This record gives sequence, structure tokens and C-alpha cells, in this order.
Amino acid sequence: MLKNITEFKELDSAKTTFISTISHELKTPISAIMMSLQLLEDQRIGALNEEQEDLANSIKENSERLLNITGELLNMTQVESGKLQLKPKITKPIELIEYAIKANRVQAEKFNIQIEVEYPDDKISRLFADSEKIAWVLTNLLSNAIRYSPENGRVIIGARQTDDGFIEMFVRDFGKGIDPRYHKSIFDHYFRVPGTKVQGSGLGLSISRDFVEAHNGTLTVDSKLGEGSTFVMRLKA
Repeated sequence: MLKNITEFKELDSAKTTFISTISHELKTPISAIMMSLQLLEDQRIGALNEEQEDLANSIKENSERLLNITGELLNMTQVESGKLQLKPKITKPIELIEYAIKANRVQAEKFNIQIEVEYPDDKISRLFADSEKIAWVLTNLLSNAIRYSPENGRVIIGARQTDDGFIEMFVRDFGKGIDPRYHKSIFDHYFRVPGTKVQGSGLGLSISRDFVEAHNGTLTVDSKLGEGSTFVMRLKA
């Protein structure tokens, strides 16, 4: 049975273009809001009282969340439109890990989460990869681990080299874990595990998987309820 799907492909393309355009347009006013907040927080124009500081922090957190969401949407449209371009270069895995930790330092301090690094004493091979995109994946995985960890907990981020010539970078948390029923679904666009209270767009893991697979790598999860989760990114050394 044959069916002309041209109309559906055109609608899908229009949707992707619309999301991309809206995301670009949203970034400008959000950036303007954050710039205004920086001026408000500048002590040279006068100190804020406690209530004003709380309001400013709330605006800042929500603005950053919006900026992250628009960034995720733009990444998604790059993948869907086939315009994802990789700019590979020689990169040390430890540099990607350090970037992810730095990007999540404030969030970790907020919830008093200890970030531990597991890295081999022996020399580990370098990667030929788009460092910006792989760093984005690690940053997203570490951010998720922090958000799903209990306060005063710990998360582990690290790398290892396998005997078959691969570099595995991983992030482990000790939160409540993910039901095995959802281990595949969590990598789908917009999917969020039922009952999840942590805010998010449901795009981070799907984009992460797309970025890793664009490098001919894999992104997998090992998780048990009550024991936490470990996400492993596997790339050719």
C-alpha cells in the first residue's frame, strides 16, 4: 500500500524551521534580561535589600533555564534538519571533564553536591572529536546527576580506556534511579519519566545521544531503582 508522505515531510520541515526561528528570536530578549540583572546586582548603583535579591535570583534562574531550553531546541533543529556540523580536533578527555565540572560548579554548590573525578593514573588516549559538542553532552549529564541527587550527596564523573580501543566517559549519581521500563524512552525527544518533579525540557538526553551518535559513538544508561544511575558515553580513541 503506497501513500504520498510529501505533505507530512513538508509539515515536519516547517515545524523544525518554526522552532529554530522562535528559538533564535527568544535568545535576544533573554540575554537582554540577564544583562539588566547584572546591572542591578552591581553594587555601584546601590545595594539590593534581601527581598530584592531573592527576586533577582529567581529571575536569573528562570532566565538561565529559558536560555538553556532555547539552546536545546536549536541543537535539536540542527539534528532534525541534517545541518549538524562537526568540527573535530584533538582533545584530552580530562579537559572535557574539567569543563563540565566548571559549568556545573554553582549548581553543585547550591545543593551541596560533592563532585568526584575518577581518572586513570596511566596515560589515556586523546579523542578526535568536536570538543564543544562532547563537552555539552558531559555538562548535560553532570547537570542531570546533580539535579537528581539528594542534597549533601555526591556524583562521580570520569573516563577510562578499554582494551578494544575506546574511551568511555561516564557520570554516576546515587539518586533514586530510573525504572528499567524507561531506559530506552529517556532518550526520546520530550520524554520525562512519570512522576519526575525536577524541571526540564525532556530534550537534553535525546540531543546528547544525537551528538554522540554523530561521532559514531554510543550513549547508554545503567540504572537500578534506589541505587542511582550511570550514563556512559563510548567513543573511538
